[in-house]
Amino acid sequence: MANLGKTAPFIMFDGNSFRDLNKNGRLDTYEDVRRSIDDRVDNLVSQMNVEEKAGLMFITMILINEDGSPVERPTPANPFSFMVSTNSNMIAGRLMNHFNILQSFSPSIIASWHNQVQEMAERTRLGIPITIASDPRHSFTKNPAAMVAAGNFSQWCDPLGLAAIRDPDFVVTFSDIARQEYLAIGIRLALHPMADLATEPRWARINGTFGEDAGLSAVLTEAYITGFQGDELGKNSVACMTKHFSGAGPQKDGWDAHFEYGAEQIYPGNNFNYHIIPFTAAIDAKTAQMMPYYGIPVGITGEDVGFAFNKEIITNMLRNRYGFDGVVCSDWSIISDKKMMGKVVLPSTGWGVPGLTAKEKMIKALDAGIDQFGGENIPELLVELVNDGKISEQRLDVSVRRLLRDKFRLGLFDNPYVDADSAKNIVGQSEFVKLGHLSQRRSIVLLKNLIIDNDNFLPLSGRPKIYIENINNIVANNYCQVVSTPEAADYAILRLAAPWQPPSNDANMLESFFHQGDLDFKGEEKERLLKVAETVPTIIDIYLDRPAVIPQITQRCAGLLANFGASDEAVLDIIFGQFLPEGKLPFELPSSMIAVENQLEDVPYDSENPLFPYGFGLTYEDN
Repeated sequence: MANLGKTAPFIMFDGNSFRDLNKNGRLDTYEDVRRSIDDRVDNLVSQMNVEEKAGLMFITMILINEDGSPVERPTPANPFSFMVSTNSNMIAGRLMNHFNILQSFSPSIIASWHNQVQEMAERTRLGIPITIASDPRHSFTKNPAAMVAAGNFSQWCDPLGLAAIRDPDFVVTFSDIARQEYLAIGIRLALHPMADLATEPRWARINGTFGEDAGLSAVLTEAYITGFQGDELGKNSVACMTKHFSGAGPQKDGWDAHFEYGAEQIYPGNNFNYHIIPFTAAIDAKTAQMMPYYGIPVGITGEDVGFAFNKEIITNMLRNRYGFDGVVCSDWSIISDKKMMGKVVLPSTGWGVPGLTAKEKMIKALDAGIDQFGGENIPELLVELVNDGKISEQRLDVSVRRLLRDKFRLGLFDNPYVDADSAKNIVGQSEFVKLGHLSQRRSIVLLKNLIIDNDNFLPLSGRPKIYIENINNIVANNYCQVVSTPEAADYAILRLAAPWQPPSNDANMLESFFHQGDLDFKGEEKERLLKVAETVPTIIDIYLDRPAVIPQITQRCAGLLANFGASDEAVLDIIFGQFLPEGKLPFELPSSMIAVENQLEDVPYDSENPLFPYGFGLTYEDN
């Protein structure tokens, strides 16, 4: 076990550690603390060589062995292992000290691994501590390219569900709990929230947003950051990297910018500024970091290049107009192709600069205002650029200071270690789990409740015979008698997910993780669902990671619920009246695919004659 609390000599200030300065009463105000941190940053930068500076400016995935030991040989079982090197190669060899963990092991295992890699970093020349980052890991979504399975963490509804609840205080509660669970295992940087707006209903990443309304998204984004960071970034904070400036929602035809066919963001409604509103709220909440997306904001600036290469967006707008002086990190892999056995598996996502080499992309991104390269572990290229006179060391210093400042503010230089033994008592503790369950129930939206004999169909009562699909039989038996066919049932309950189009056979490995394309059920599956609803009074519960197009299903069913990540128990509690529905739609549900195709990518709630408008949601008192 590491010696908790040991402090490296280079972080001394006038002979005293930062903690001693506070204890001696020499730092009485935030301004004093900031000046002290700036002095410490300057002192450290003056001791760093080019290799150490370059290593600081890269963040990529890092792997953990199942026993909690550092990964020191390739692990083909992990789908992203080809993108990274061994732990020691990146930490001691390439002098990197920012990493994103994708795996979901027990809290004690992750915490133990975290302390071991911090010890590894401490043995480097300057002992710069590691900042561990994570994508969201508290919800139901299982897209390894965007979110991590909850595992031992408390499991909450998706961000869309928080938007359906519409309670900023509850969002602060969520993010404060997530902060505590992150801290317990050493995660100090949240690669979230997503402040993007879901104005294009086909976009694959809507479930990570707070919906399509800029005002609601702004309020919830600010609340989210407050719960993670507090009023100021400090030793008990988890820094937030808000994304994706200046708004990644208006993807042309909804195709995602992870892929070249989705490279264009368009603004047919001239509504670019609407998408910035949540990001200004993030700046007001003092978000530590920002991330731009891959897309090209077509026609918005003088040069149609991806956001990370766009100086008008990063420097002129984010830095100068909005005054953001935190870290700006590119989204993953904008510089280099990812290869396996010499074959390109994932092409670079640096759209809009097709003729540039990896080094030329680095130069352009740094000139645009990028501080750190996401999903890359090639600091040696940056060192070569400095040695060749293509990038000045002073330019590196600008970004290095921002990155070090966050490490100091987070207290990593004073004590980067965690208590691995207590992690299991914090992560997933019963009160956190209960509140996660509450979020699932509060976020469910009642969309239809058929009136029969002047009474609402829902909630159900007694122990009726019910035909179920996609519900655990053991769970369902606590509420009803489960039967095997619709014909034998009093009612049917079908749990569905919003439709999407599977990628083609020649798609790259990431495409299977993204739900894209049309939003309606088709062919045999739609007919099968309608037949069940004709046979027996049917309750449909549909998981909406995107706004599904379900007019015929809505017409035929007796009850319709929408969820944004909810367990079987949560849904059945609503259906049987053990919890009253209160959620409101965070986006509209279109009435047809034609309406979807005719709406404008950058404009909220603008489809013609929506099936359910933005903000719709019934209660059991409605009739």
